[in-house]
Amino acid sequence: MLSPAGLNRGFLDLRRIAEGEREAVAEAVMRVLASGRLVLGPELEAFEEEFARFTGQRHCVAVSSGASALALALTAVGVRPGDEVLVPAFTAVPSAAAVCSIGAVPVFVDVRPGTGTMDPAAAAEARRSRTRAVMPVHLYGRPSEVPDLGIPVVEDAAHAHGAVDGSRSAAVAYSFYPTKNLGGVGDGGAVVTDDGALAAEIRLLRSHGIGRDQRAVRVAMNARMSEIEAAVLRHRLQRVRAGNARRQAIAGRYREAAPGLRWQAPHPDHVYHLCVARHPDRDAFRAALGAPSAVHYRLAVPDHPAYRRFLRHACPEARAWAAECVSLPCHPAMTDDEVDAVAGALAAVEVR
Repeated sequence: MLSPAGLNRGFLDLRRIAEGEREAVAEAVMRVLASGRLVLGPELEAFEEEFARFTGQRHCVAVSSGASALALALTAVGVRPGDEVLVPAFTAVPSAAAVCSIGAVPVFVDVRPGTGTMDPAAAAEARRSRTRAVMPVHLYGRPSEVPDLGIPVVEDAAHAHGAVDGSRSAAVAYSFYPTKNLGGVGDGGAVVTDDGALAAEIRLLRSHGIGRDQRAVRVAMNARMSEIEAAVLRHRLQRVRAGNARRQAIAGRYREAAPGLRWQAPHPDHVYHLCVARHPDRDAFRAALGAPSAVHYRLAVPDHPAYRRFLRHACPEARAWAAECVSLPCHPAMTDDEVDAVAGALAAVEVR
């Protein structure tokens, strides 16, 4: 059996993906270059149609990043400078950065101890007259509860490709950062929605507010996705369902090997962008494991210097997650021997 130390290419090696699709990606890039259309062309339109179908929603607007997808979606649902948006205190920094980028105020609310996702009761308690939207985050690929607070919901599904199909909110924002379950060759993102008017507004906002008649009807910046990114994503979209199933199988193997670890609570639609457990002595656990691991995330967002001023409510569960979370290798490119090596290391550490 391969030893844990034999996983010598790190926690996640994107080169393996590139090695397995060299010809397909080269064909996609050359197809775009030969067309002469590098922005807002047929590859983007085709990807938007295909990704909308994948998510079970009517409309998809592809943009330049997951953070821009969140920012444009929030703007489109009516969030304005000075308005408040409820955000879980335990998430990636870009969730809150997107709120700040449009002049709104992130209001951090605590998370559930078993899932790390937004606590609906905490969100309800934090709501005020200036609260204009709520942003649940599907952390690590596990679907979050969607609070019903009578205000627009914009879901952060940066980790959750294939986990939250169908319409449950005003809009769902995705990231296609290279490490994601559906990752591109650079930054990228998308907003999916069943609301045609909302989709049309986001299309305006992603391209300087300029409509089909070439008149600027909104003050807006550039958040377009390139044709090359769209072409590569079209190819990789065909593999997401199978990749998610492989991730679920790997996570199941780990859980079976170390049932005593405090794993993120299971969910039938969890797509395991990250496979995460908690340990009270994280550094010692990682050292004893001997296999590559990572931490997502070391700080609750309001504990970052730039976001401390937004802390309004105590968030003990978010801080507990930040202190104890450990991410284990979980990627479709892993071999069975590698998965077995990590599982064996988990079992050995748990026994000790």
